Amino acid sequence: MRNRLADEPSPYLLQHAENPVDWYPWGEEAFARARERQLPIFLSIGYSTCHWCHVMEHESFESDEIAAVLNERFVPIKVDREERPDVDRVYMAFVQATTGAGGWPMSVWLTPDLKPFYGGTYFPPSARWGRPGFIEILTEIDRTWQESRDKLAASADGVIERLRDIQVSRQQVGGRIPDAATLEAGVSEYAKVFDHHGGGFSDAPKFPRTAELLFLLREYARTGAADARHMVLETLRPMALGGMRDHVGGGFHRYSVDAAWRVPHFEKMLYDQAQLVLAYLEAAQAANDPSFAAVADDTLAYIRRDLTHPEGGFYSAEDADSVPPEQAADADAARTEGAFYIWSQAEIDQLFGDDADVVRTRYGIEPDGNAPQDPHGEFTGKNLLHVARPVADVAEETGRTPEAVQAVLDGARSRLFDARATRPRPPLDDKVLSGWNGLTIAAFARAARLSPLDQPARVAALDTAVRAATFLRERLWDGERTRLLRRWRDGRADIDAYGEDYANVVWGLLELFQASSDPIWLDWAAELQDVQTALFWDEADGGWYSTTGDDSSVLLRMKEDYDGAEPSASALTASNLLTWAHLGGAGAGEAADRLERTLSRVAATPEAARVIPLLMASVSVYRAGAPQIVVVGTRSDPGAVSLHQVATGVYLPGAVTLVIEPGAEQAGLAERLPWVAALEPRDGRATAYLCRAFACETPTTEPRAFADQLEALIAHRNEEDQ
Repeated sequence: MRNRLADEPSPYLLQHAENPVDWYPWGEEAFARARERQLPIFLSIGYSTCHWCHVMEHESFESDEIAAVLNERFVPIKVDREERPDVDRVYMAFVQATTGAGGWPMSVWLTPDLKPFYGGTYFPPSARWGRPGFIEILTEIDRTWQESRDKLAASADGVIERLRDIQVSRQQVGGRIPDAATLEAGVSEYAKVFDHHGGGFSDAPKFPRTAELLFLLREYARTGAADARHMVLETLRPMALGGMRDHVGGGFHRYSVDAAWRVPHFEKMLYDQAQLVLAYLEAAQAANDPSFAAVADDTLAYIRRDLTHPEGGFYSAEDADSVPPEQAADADAARTEGAFYIWSQAEIDQLFGDDADVVRTRYGIEPDGNAPQDPHGEFTGKNLLHVARPVADVAEETGRTPEAVQAVLDGARSRLFDARATRPRPPLDDKVLSGWNGLTIAAFARAARLSPLDQPARVAALDTAVRAATFLRERLWDGERTRLLRRWRDGRADIDAYGEDYANVVWGLLELFQASSDPIWLDWAAELQDVQTALFWDEADGGWYSTTGDDSSVLLRMKEDYDGAEPSASALTASNLLTWAHLGGAGAGEAADRLERTLSRVAATPEAARVIPLLMASVSVYRAGAPQIVVVGTRSDPGAVSLHQVATGVYLPGAVTLVIEPGAEQAGLAERLPWVAALEPRDGRATAYLCRAFACETPTTEPRAFADQLEALIAHRNEEDQ
């Protein structure tokens, strides 16, 4: 028998559609049932690629005994956090405030009026590992509800009021935009906790928090401080070499469970891929090191191959768990974590024969496995691929020349890929989320912006970004209501978008406009920005709400500046407002005003850089100033190609960059950005313009002269900071 979740489009909810638990989706039917029966609500929140969500489902939600208790004594509700981040945020704030930790699956008990009174994350079915058992918790909560319902309700009221007070207090910070000294102190805060051995800013587990890296890179660009860049490069390098990166199929796993980026948690999230592409592309510019760009390109290739809908939108994630290849023929085989990605030495030896020693040495393959055993024994005797030795060391150890080693390695990846393709794949979460797609459009568009104008890679990246943006506009934009929608799956689009969706999509479109100079994307970005402002801007106190406040079932209207796995709506909106201000079209003045009000809310403390790094990155760009860089000329003109290559060879985060073809394209853009009308080719040749605050230096047709202008600009910024 299937429960109510069988009619839901969410892959996560559908995973629970055959549970004996009488699940309800979040909505009035469930709330009315709780009020009618005067029962507490059991709220379970997770997402489809969450390993421990799968564990709790198998252990507890597939249990007839536990289901009987849930169905009789509670109203059970299941929520996909990726579809309803508004619901997730409220109850995560409660769980973190009351337990000091959070995570998924999240388990929260609510009164019939949706106020939480007890919560946690994963619970085993019976007590173990120092955790109380789920069945015991259910029994105790039921007893307390029957005997002390009024006390629980009063406690829930008090918790919600405290959370509201916290939200109010967060609006009363700042008052002025942080100064240069605060930014530099923020860099020092990172230096205090930087891991000089493995990179990153914490002990295990290590998460790829891209916003931190972007802040440090912007401080490097503003001041020339080498230590800020060093911390970024020495974090991205070991990430690219370690097991957190998929060395066979490309892309990155969710996080590393150890301090050396060796052992990953294997799920692959779209938002991680997009943000890491941007970090690696910026690192390539900042370090003038193409190896970082190669990692970005490899990650984009993974997205294009494995996470792209045939019509252009991007899927959300791939699961951590899959059926082990040796059990592929067993229809009842259980999925285990990492099974798709790990290898035995025997497999490597059989696949590579006489060249196996090269592959083993390069990727750290050991006879008994190089992966730690977990409590379930999934990695026993298996190997996680990581770059264990450089080519020179492999050559010395195997008695071959470096050229011979490289030849083996050049072919090894495709052979490993083909062998792995015969294994059962991890499940795909094939819903298309507008916000995550916005981030990914930004990644592809940035890759196109930085690629030479005459290279196929630019065309491919730009085409992918355009197809995805077109998908969003056709599938997830309700033009009649002028509303963006959050989720599309199997032809069904619904759930009004949240603040982060608007911010992410606007960011992607602004990047796409700068890559293509096509005004269609600028126009849609402007329309979305207007809607975001109308729905989420706080005119009284400044800043950006995450929700509209229209849904009464969401108890708190939150303004979040904190950057977690995903960037905050406020931070990305601030970045967008910087771009709007420097584009100089209609509304640039209002954008600058809202930007300054947003940045003025930031607490001017050194610790702010650790908590809200992406907002502080916008502060850095605001303090440095961002130029406008325009090349006027036909894109196929070798002169335009050379001038554009000079522009992309320097690291100037926040700069508006455009390549504009004279004629109809320039005329169309001038209707929207009047200042570009006066930028003309000189002597019939492609011409570069470097402008600040729309005042341009002497236009030049010579790449060397243009490079001198850019270098002088960078030197002047660094001198100003000193």
